[in-house]
Amino acid sequence: MAGGSYRVVVWSTGGIGSIAIRAIQERPNLDLVGVWVHSAEKDGRDAGELANGEPIGLAVTTDADALIALKPDCVVYAASGPERDALAIPDYVKLLGAGINVVTTSTTRLVNPHAYEPAEWRDQIAAAAKQGQVTLYASGIEPGFAADYLPLVLSTQSSRIEKIHSYEIGLYDDYGVPDIMSDALGFGRPLEYQPWISFPGAIAGEWHGQLRMVADALGVELHSVRETFDRAVTERTLEVAMGTVEAGTCGALRMQAIGIVDGRDAIVIEHVTRLAPDVAPNWPTLPNALGYRVVITGTPDIDCTFDVTLRDRKKAGIESMTSGAGAMVATAMRVVNAIPYVVEAEPGLVSSVDLPLTIPRQAFNPA
Repeated sequence: MAGGSYRVVVWSTGGIGSIAIRAIQERPNLDLVGVWVHSAEKDGRDAGELANGEPIGLAVTTDADALIALKPDCVVYAASGPERDALAIPDYVKLLGAGINVVTTSTTRLVNPHAYEPAEWRDQIAAAAKQGQVTLYASGIEPGFAADYLPLVLSTQSSRIEKIHSYEIGLYDDYGVPDIMSDALGFGRPLEYQPWISFPGAIAGEWHGQLRMVADALGVELHSVRETFDRAVTERTLEVAMGTVEAGTCGALRMQAIGIVDGRDAIVIEHVTRLAPDVAPNWPTLPNALGYRVVITGTPDIDCTFDVTLRDRKKAGIESMTSGAGAMVATAMRVVNAIPYVVEAEPGLVSSVDLPLTIPRQAFNPA
Protein backbone atom coordinates (compact mmCIF):
# COMPACT_ATOMS: atom_id res chain seq x y z
CA MET A 1 0.00 0.00 0.00
CA ALA A 2 1.53 3.29 -1.12
CA GLY A 3 0.28 6.82 -0.42
CA GLY A 4 -2.90 5.56 1.16
CA SER A 5 -4.02 3.54 -1.85
CA TYR A 6 -3.56 0.04 -3.24
CA ARG A 7 -1.74 -0.29 -6.55
CA VAL A 8 -3.82 -2.49 -8.87
CA VAL A 9 -3.36 -4.14 -12.26
CA VAL A 10 -6.35 -5.45 -14.23
CA TRP A 11 -5.70 -8.62 -16.24
CA SER A 12 -7.75 -8.36 -19.48
CA THR A 13 -10.30 -5.90 -20.86
CA GLY A 14 -13.24 -8.21 -21.48
CA GLY A 15 -16.61 -7.71 -19.83
CA ILE A 16 -15.48 -8.13 -16.20
CA GLY A 17 -12.11 -6.44 -16.74
CA SER A 18 -13.74 -3.37 -18.29
CA ILE A 19 -16.08 -3.02 -15.33
CA ALA A 20 -13.14 -3.36 -12.94
CA ILE A 21 -11.18 -0.67 -14.77
CA ARG A 22 -14.00 1.87 -14.43
CA ALA A 23 -14.69 0.99 -10.79
CA ILE A 24 -11.04 1.19 -9.74
CA GLN A 25 -10.74 4.59 -11.42
CA GLU A 26 -13.54 5.88 -9.19
CA ARG A 27 -12.10 4.61 -5.90
CA PRO A 28 -9.82 6.96 -3.95
CA ASN A 29 -8.23 3.98 -2.18
CA LEU A 30 -7.36 2.11 -5.42
CA ASP A 31 -4.75 3.18 -7.96
CA LEU A 32 -4.90 1.56 -11.42
CA VAL A 33 -1.27 1.27 -12.52
CA GLY A 34 -1.50 -1.22 -15.41
CA VAL A 35 -3.74 -3.31 -17.64
CA TRP A 36 -2.83 -6.53 -19.45
CA VAL A 37 -4.32 -7.58 -22.79
CA HIS A 38 -3.84 -10.72 -24.85
CA SER A 39 -4.40 -9.21 -28.29
CA ALA A 40 -1.57 -7.51 -30.17
CA GLU A 41 -4.23 -5.34 -31.85
CA LYS A 42 -5.08 -3.80 -28.45
CA ASP A 43 -1.48 -3.35 -27.31
CA GLY A 44 -0.76 0.31 -26.54
CA ARG A 45 -4.39 1.48 -26.67
CA ASP A 46 -5.93 3.50 -23.86
CA ALA A 47 -7.44 1.28 -21.14
CA GLY A 48 -10.43 3.58 -20.67
CA GLU A 49 -11.25 3.58 -24.36
CA LEU A 50 -11.27 -0.21 -24.33
CA ALA A 51 -13.41 -0.26 -21.17
CA ASN A 52 -16.17 2.14 -22.19
CA GLY A 53 -14.83 4.58 -24.76
CA GLU A 54 -13.55 7.27 -22.39
CA PRO A 55 -9.74 7.62 -22.24
CA ILE A 56 -8.00 7.63 -18.87
CA GLY A 57 -4.40 8.17 -19.98
CA LEU A 58 -3.17 4.62 -19.28
CA ALA A 59 -1.95 2.40 -22.10
CA VAL A 60 -2.60 -1.33 -21.97
CA THR A 61 0.16 -3.82 -22.67
CA THR A 62 0.77 -7.43 -23.65
CA ASP A 63 3.99 -7.43 -21.61
CA ALA A 64 3.21 -9.36 -18.43
CA ASP A 65 6.74 -8.96 -17.07
CA ALA A 66 6.51 -5.18 -17.37
CA LEU A 67 3.34 -5.20 -15.28
CA ILE A 68 4.93 -7.46 -12.67
CA ALA A 69 7.87 -5.05 -12.52
CA LEU A 70 5.43 -2.32 -11.43
CA LYS A 71 5.10 -4.24 -8.15
CA PRO A 72 1.34 -3.82 -7.78
CA ASP A 73 -0.31 -4.77 -4.52
CA CYS A 74 -2.95 -6.80 -6.34
CA VAL A 75 -4.01 -8.10 -9.75
CA VAL A 76 -7.69 -8.29 -10.69
CA TYR A 77 -7.56 -11.38 -12.90
CA ALA A 78 -10.50 -11.47 -15.31
CA ALA A 79 -9.20 -13.30 -18.37
CA SER A 80 -11.72 -15.73 -19.84
CA GLY A 81 -11.92 -18.50 -22.39
CA PRO A 82 -12.74 -22.19 -22.81
CA GLU A 83 -9.38 -23.24 -21.35
CA ARG A 84 -9.41 -20.72 -18.54
CA ASP A 85 -8.08 -23.01 -15.78
CA ALA A 86 -5.24 -24.43 -17.84
CA LEU A 87 -4.19 -20.94 -18.94
CA ALA A 88 -4.85 -19.16 -15.65
CA ILE A 89 -3.02 -21.47 -13.23
CA PRO A 90 0.47 -20.65 -14.61
CA ASP A 91 -0.41 -16.94 -14.45
CA TYR A 92 -1.49 -17.27 -10.82
CA VAL A 93 1.73 -19.08 -9.97
CA LYS A 94 3.84 -16.40 -11.65
CA LEU A 95 2.01 -13.48 -10.05
CA LEU A 96 1.83 -14.98 -6.57
CA GLY A 97 5.46 -16.08 -6.70
CA ALA A 98 6.42 -12.49 -7.53
CA GLY A 99 4.73 -11.28 -4.34
CA ILE A 100 1.51 -9.98 -5.94
CA ASN A 101 -1.91 -10.71 -4.43
CA VAL A 102 -4.55 -12.00 -6.87
CA VAL A 103 -8.33 -11.64 -6.89
CA THR A 104 -9.97 -13.55 -9.71
CA THR A 105 -13.31 -14.19 -11.39
CA SER A 106 -11.79 -16.53 -13.96
CA THR A 107 -11.42 -19.81 -12.08
CA THR A 108 -14.86 -20.20 -10.56
CA ARG A 109 -14.08 -23.45 -8.73
CA LEU A 110 -11.48 -21.56 -6.68
CA VAL A 111 -14.30 -19.86 -4.73
CA ASN A 112 -13.59 -22.75 -2.35
CA PRO A 113 -9.85 -23.32 -2.81
CA HIS A 114 -9.83 -25.94 -0.05
CA ALA A 115 -11.87 -28.26 -2.31
CA TYR A 116 -10.27 -27.28 -5.63
CA GLU A 117 -9.12 -30.06 -7.93
CA PRO A 118 -6.82 -31.18 -9.42
CA ALA A 119 -4.88 -31.12 -6.19
CA GLU A 120 -1.62 -30.76 -8.12
CA TRP A 121 -2.71 -27.36 -9.44
CA ARG A 122 -3.98 -26.30 -6.02
CA ASP A 123 -0.64 -27.24 -4.48
CA GLN A 124 1.23 -25.21 -7.11
CA ILE A 125 -0.85 -22.12 -6.36
CA ALA A 126 -0.54 -22.59 -2.60
CA ALA A 127 3.25 -23.00 -2.87
CA ALA A 128 3.52 -19.81 -4.95
CA ALA A 129 1.41 -17.88 -2.43
CA LYS A 130 3.65 -19.11 0.37
CA GLN A 131 6.75 -18.17 -1.59
CA GLY A 132 5.47 -14.66 -2.32
CA GLN A 133 3.77 -14.27 1.08
CA VAL A 134 0.58 -13.16 -0.63
CA THR A 135 -3.04 -14.27 -1.03
CA LEU A 136 -5.38 -15.50 -3.78
CA TYR A 137 -9.16 -15.07 -3.64
CA ALA A 138 -11.81 -16.02 -6.20
CA SER A 139 -15.41 -14.83 -6.23
CA GLY A 140 -18.35 -13.61 -8.31
CA ILE A 141 -22.11 -13.44 -7.98
CA GLU A 142 -22.59 -17.14 -8.75
CA PRO A 143 -20.38 -18.95 -7.92
CA GLY A 144 -19.04 -16.79 -5.10
CA PHE A 145 -22.11 -15.26 -3.47
CA ALA A 146 -25.69 -16.26 -4.30
CA ALA A 147 -25.48 -20.01 -3.72
CA ASP A 148 -22.66 -20.24 -1.17
CA TYR A 149 -21.92 -17.08 0.85
CA LEU A 150 -25.46 -15.65 0.96
CA PRO A 151 -26.99 -18.89 2.33
CA LEU A 152 -24.46 -18.79 5.15
CA VAL A 153 -25.30 -15.15 5.93
CA LEU A 154 -29.01 -16.00 5.97
CA SER A 155 -28.34 -19.02 8.19
CA THR A 156 -27.23 -16.70 11.00
CA GLN A 157 -30.98 -16.32 11.64
CA SER A 158 -31.54 -20.07 11.97
CA SER A 159 -32.24 -22.13 15.06
CA ARG A 160 -32.43 -25.38 13.08
CA ILE A 161 -31.75 -26.15 9.42
CA GLU A 162 -33.23 -29.04 7.46
CA LYS A 163 -32.38 -28.02 3.91
CA ILE A 164 -30.81 -25.19 1.90
CA HIS A 165 -31.89 -24.76 -1.73
CA SER A 166 -30.23 -22.02 -3.81
CA TYR A 167 -31.26 -21.01 -7.32
CA GLU A 168 -29.95 -19.02 -10.24
CA ILE A 169 -32.81 -18.51 -12.74
CA GLY A 170 -32.23 -16.45 -15.83
CA LEU A 171 -32.30 -15.70 -19.52
CA TYR A 172 -29.05 -16.23 -21.39
CA ASP A 173 -30.36 -14.90 -24.70
CA ASP A 174 -27.72 -12.15 -24.62
CA TYR A 175 -24.75 -14.47 -24.00
CA GLY A 176 -23.04 -14.89 -27.35
CA VAL A 177 -20.21 -17.39 -26.81
CA PRO A 178 -21.05 -20.36 -29.06
CA ASP A 179 -18.39 -22.77 -27.77
CA ILE A 180 -19.87 -22.48 -24.27
CA MET A 181 -23.55 -22.09 -25.14
CA SER A 182 -23.72 -24.69 -27.92
CA ASP A 183 -20.85 -27.13 -27.40
CA ALA A 184 -20.59 -27.18 -23.60
CA LEU A 185 -24.23 -26.55 -22.66
CA GLY A 186 -26.06 -27.85 -25.73
CA PHE A 187 -28.28 -24.86 -26.53
CA GLY A 188 -29.55 -24.96 -30.09
CA ARG A 189 -28.70 -28.65 -30.40
CA PRO A 190 -31.09 -31.57 -30.79
CA LEU A 191 -31.70 -33.49 -27.56
CA GLU A 192 -29.73 -36.43 -29.02
CA TYR A 193 -26.58 -34.31 -28.68
CA GLN A 194 -24.71 -34.86 -25.41
CA PRO A 195 -23.17 -31.60 -24.19
CA TRP A 196 -20.19 -31.53 -21.84
CA ILE A 197 -22.27 -30.43 -18.86
CA SER A 198 -24.37 -33.62 -19.13
CA PHE A 199 -21.44 -36.02 -18.70
CA PRO A 200 -21.41 -37.76 -15.32
CA GLY A 201 -19.45 -35.72 -12.79
CA ALA A 202 -19.50 -32.43 -14.74
CA ILE A 203 -22.21 -30.72 -12.68
CA ALA A 204 -20.83 -32.10 -9.42
CA GLY A 205 -17.36 -30.99 -10.42
CA GLU A 206 -18.50 -27.43 -11.04
CA TRP A 207 -20.45 -27.00 -7.78
CA HIS A 208 -18.97 -29.52 -5.36
CA GLY A 209 -16.72 -26.84 -3.84
CA GLN A 210 -19.65 -24.55 -3.08
CA LEU A 211 -21.67 -27.37 -1.52
CA ARG A 212 -18.70 -28.33 0.60
CA MET A 213 -18.09 -24.72 1.66
CA VAL A 214 -21.64 -24.47 2.98
CA ALA A 215 -21.46 -27.87 4.66
CA ASP A 216 -18.07 -27.21 6.27
CA ALA A 217 -19.15 -23.80 7.54
CA LEU A 218 -22.26 -25.34 9.13
CA GLY A 219 -20.24 -28.16 10.65
CA VAL A 220 -21.82 -31.06 8.78
CA GLU A 221 -20.21 -33.77 6.66
CA LEU A 222 -20.99 -33.81 2.95
CA HIS A 223 -21.17 -37.52 2.15
CA SER A 224 -21.68 -37.30 -1.62
CA VAL A 225 -23.04 -35.15 -4.44
CA ARG A 226 -25.93 -36.20 -6.66
CA GLU A 227 -26.63 -34.58 -10.03
CA THR A 228 -29.77 -33.92 -12.06
CA PHE A 229 -29.85 -32.62 -15.63
CA ASP A 230 -32.83 -31.83 -17.82
CA ARG A 231 -33.44 -30.04 -21.12
CA ALA A 232 -36.45 -28.52 -22.84
CA VAL A 233 -36.87 -27.66 -26.50
CA THR A 234 -38.08 -24.37 -27.85
CA GLU A 235 -41.27 -24.63 -29.88
CA ARG A 236 -40.33 -21.64 -32.02
CA THR A 237 -37.16 -20.43 -33.73
CA LEU A 238 -35.22 -17.94 -31.58
CA GLU A 239 -32.78 -15.23 -32.63
CA VAL A 240 -30.34 -14.77 -29.74
CA ALA A 241 -26.79 -13.56 -29.23
CA MET A 242 -25.28 -16.97 -29.95
CA GLY A 243 -27.15 -17.10 -33.27
CA THR A 244 -30.30 -18.75 -34.60
CA VAL A 245 -31.78 -21.48 -32.40
CA GLU A 246 -34.16 -23.60 -34.45
CA ALA A 247 -37.52 -24.80 -33.17
CA GLY A 248 -37.26 -28.32 -31.77
CA THR A 249 -33.74 -27.83 -30.38
CA CYS A 250 -32.61 -27.17 -26.81
CA GLY A 251 -33.87 -23.84 -25.50
CA ALA A 252 -33.59 -24.36 -21.73
CA LEU A 253 -31.50 -26.26 -19.18
CA ARG A 254 -32.23 -27.26 -15.60
CA MET A 255 -29.31 -28.53 -13.50
CA GLN A 256 -28.92 -29.46 -9.85
CA ALA A 257 -25.97 -30.37 -7.68
CA ILE A 258 -27.35 -31.95 -4.51
CA GLY A 259 -25.24 -32.38 -1.40
CA ILE A 260 -26.12 -35.48 0.60
CA VAL A 261 -25.90 -35.14 4.40
CA ASP A 262 -26.94 -38.02 6.66
CA GLY A 263 -28.47 -39.84 3.71
CA ARG A 264 -30.81 -37.06 2.53
CA ASP A 265 -30.80 -34.16 0.08
CA ALA A 266 -29.64 -31.30 2.28
CA ILE A 267 -27.80 -28.62 0.25
CA VAL A 268 -28.98 -27.96 -3.32
CA ILE A 269 -27.64 -25.61 -5.99
CA GLU A 270 -29.98 -25.31 -8.97
CA HIS A 271 -29.54 -23.40 -12.22
CA VAL A 272 -32.46 -22.86 -14.60
CA THR A 273 -31.25 -21.24 -17.80
CA ARG A 274 -33.52 -20.26 -20.70
CA LEU A 275 -33.12 -18.59 -24.07
CA ALA A 276 -36.68 -17.22 -23.93
CA PRO A 277 -39.20 -16.77 -21.09
CA ASP A 278 -41.77 -19.07 -22.68
CA VAL A 279 -39.47 -22.12 -22.88
CA ALA A 280 -40.12 -24.67 -20.09
CA PRO A 281 -42.72 -22.48 -18.34
CA ASN A 282 -43.37 -25.20 -15.75
CA TRP A 283 -39.82 -24.95 -14.40
CA PRO A 284 -38.98 -22.50 -11.59
CA THR A 285 -39.22 -18.85 -12.57
CA LEU A 286 -38.56 -15.44 -11.06
CA PRO A 287 -40.10 -12.07 -11.93
CA ASN A 288 -37.11 -10.60 -13.76
CA ALA A 289 -34.83 -11.83 -16.55
CA LEU A 290 -32.08 -12.91 -14.14
CA GLY A 291 -32.50 -13.54 -10.43
CA TYR A 292 -31.40 -15.53 -7.43
CA ARG A 293 -33.28 -17.25 -4.63
CA VAL A 294 -32.26 -18.99 -1.40
CA VAL A 295 -34.77 -21.11 0.51
CA ILE A 296 -33.79 -22.41 3.95
CA THR A 297 -36.21 -24.93 5.38
CA GLY A 298 -35.97 -25.04 9.16
CA THR A 299 -36.73 -22.91 12.17
CA PRO A 300 -37.59 -20.35 10.96
CA ASP A 301 -38.21 -20.94 7.26
CA ILE A 302 -36.28 -18.33 5.26
CA ASP A 303 -36.97 -17.35 1.65
CA CYS A 304 -34.78 -14.67 0.04
CA THR A 305 -35.07 -13.57 -3.59
CA PHE A 306 -32.98 -10.86 -5.22
CA ASP A 307 -31.87 -9.58 -8.60
CA VAL A 308 -29.27 -7.07 -9.75
CA THR A 309 -30.08 -4.53 -12.44
CA LEU A 310 -28.23 -1.63 -14.00
CA ARG A 311 -29.41 1.89 -14.83
CA ASP A 312 -26.20 3.27 -16.40
CA ARG A 313 -24.30 0.68 -18.42
CA LYS A 314 -21.78 3.05 -19.98
CA LYS A 315 -20.63 4.35 -16.61
CA ALA A 316 -20.14 0.78 -15.44
CA GLY A 317 -18.17 -0.16 -18.55
CA ILE A 318 -20.92 -2.23 -20.21
CA GLU A 319 -22.41 -1.45 -23.59
CA SER A 320 -23.91 -4.67 -24.94
CA MET A 321 -25.47 -7.05 -22.43
CA THR A 322 -29.06 -6.68 -21.24
CA SER A 323 -30.36 -9.07 -18.58
CA GLY A 324 -26.88 -10.06 -17.39
CA ALA A 325 -25.42 -6.57 -17.11
CA GLY A 326 -26.12 -6.10 -13.41
CA ALA A 327 -24.79 -9.56 -12.60
CA MET A 328 -21.57 -8.77 -14.45
CA VAL A 329 -21.06 -5.65 -12.34
CA ALA A 330 -21.81 -7.62 -9.17
CA THR A 331 -19.31 -10.30 -10.22
CA ALA A 332 -16.56 -7.76 -10.82
CA MET A 333 -17.25 -5.90 -7.58
CA ARG A 334 -17.12 -9.07 -5.50
CA VAL A 335 -13.37 -9.11 -6.18
CA VAL A 336 -12.67 -5.38 -6.58
CA ASN A 337 -14.26 -4.65 -3.19
CA ALA A 338 -12.21 -7.47 -1.68
CA ILE A 339 -8.83 -6.01 -2.70
CA PRO A 340 -7.99 -4.27 0.61
CA TYR A 341 -9.05 -7.32 2.63
CA VAL A 342 -7.07 -9.72 0.46
CA VAL A 343 -3.94 -7.57 0.59
CA GLU A 344 -4.26 -7.40 4.37
CA ALA A 345 -5.04 -11.13 4.79
CA GLU A 346 -2.64 -13.83 5.89
CA PRO A 347 -0.83 -15.44 2.93
CA GLY A 348 -2.49 -18.40 1.24
CA LEU A 349 -5.62 -19.40 -0.66
CA VAL A 350 -8.80 -18.02 0.90
CA SER A 351 -12.55 -18.22 0.41
CA SER A 352 -15.27 -15.74 1.38
CA VAL A 353 -15.65 -17.58 4.67
CA ASP A 354 -11.98 -16.91 5.48
CA LEU A 355 -12.27 -13.14 4.96
CA PRO A 356 -14.20 -10.53 6.92
CA LEU A 357 -17.24 -9.01 5.22
CA THR A 358 -15.75 -7.26 2.17
CA ILE A 359 -17.60 -3.98 2.64
CA PRO A 360 -16.71 -1.60 -0.24
CA ARG A 361 -14.43 1.04 1.19
CA GLN A 362 -14.95 4.59 -0.13
CA ALA A 363 -17.73 3.48 -2.51
CA PHE A 364 -20.65 5.33 -0.90
CA ASN A 365 -21.64 8.29 -3.03
CA PRO A 366 -24.99 9.94 -2.20
CA ALA A 367 -24.93 11.72 -5.59
